[in-house]
Amino acid sequence: MMYDFLKEININQIEGFNIGNAQNEEGGTGCTAILCKTGAAAGVAVRGGGPATRETDLLNPVNMCQQVHGVLLSGGSAYGLEAAGGIMKYLEKNDIGFDVGMGRVPIVPGACLFDLIAGDFKCRPNEAMGYEACVNAEKNSPQMGNHGAGTGATVGKFMGVERLMKGGLGSYAIQIGELKVGAVVAVNCLGDVYDVDTGEKLAGLLTKDGKSLDCTRRVMWGSVETKKNVFTGNTTIGCIITNAALTKDQCNKLAAMAHDGYAYAIKPVHTSADGDTIFLLTNGDVAVNQDALGDLGAYVMAKAIGDGVKKAKGAYGFKAASQLYY
Repeated sequence: MMYDFLKEININQIEGFNIGNAQNEEGGTGCTAILCKTGAAAGVAVRGGGPATRETDLLNPVNMCQQVHGVLLSGGSAYGLEAAGGIMKYLEKNDIGFDVGMGRVPIVPGACLFDLIAGDFKCRPNEAMGYEACVNAEKNSPQMGNHGAGTGATVGKFMGVERLMKGGLGSYAIQIGELKVGAVVAVNCLGDVYDVDTGEKLAGLLTKDGKSLDCTRRVMWGSVETKKNVFTGNTTIGCIITNAALTKDQCNKLAAMAHDGYAYAIKPVHTSADGDTIFLLTNGDVAVNQDALGDLGAYVMAKAIGDGVKKAKGAYGFKAASQLYY
């Protein structure tokens, strides 16, 4: 979908944010740091049934915190939350954070996905990897696909490891007038992934012979009367960044609206085996129609999800969409 007033831009063209990755390719995991050194208003929405998160309570509008200084997107399941300590260490070293009188405390919420089936189960993002992602964020030219939080990501997991496909890290951003809005997301869902514009299925559950795509919805609906212990290694995690003028309340509302982008691109979505989480960050002053921006946020998120599977490469014995189509 493209209108003449809408311009595609690179995610790193949204000023005030730096995005960096670090990963252990052999271990099959990594993390992505989104830095906002001058502080950013933030919101979050968790829609999946199995989240692994930190500091999300701070983003509730009733709580005191009004700005964050970074966001962590990480692999490693709940173990990966340790990487946020590396982001805090980096920001503190650069005198960035909430002033508490005797020093500064960086505010770094985060979320993790389950990628322990890829590579080495014992290899997880840690403080050192979080710090490295921040160092790489200074370059502000993050690679997508099998990088950062997308390193060990997979999709289409209703029938287990044998029939899933490789997911990855994706991004997409647009500009309309002075407004810029983009999304970065690690695609690691139970369901299948679709192109938001064409409806084409891009990746997901493979057929039994592994040569083409099956349909998770068909298989799931067909077994609705069967009590099935579904594969639990899922969760899609992402972040919307923008230069719009928003309050903390609005950030939370728009983070919730961005989950429509998950629904556009992932079917089924928000299952009990997913911990789907979206953050929203803004450090700008561009006046906007909140509802229009919310819909734009959902669209760029859906486009970023498609980008994540398109740029993924086959790894750890998992086939990628590029091996089927591109």
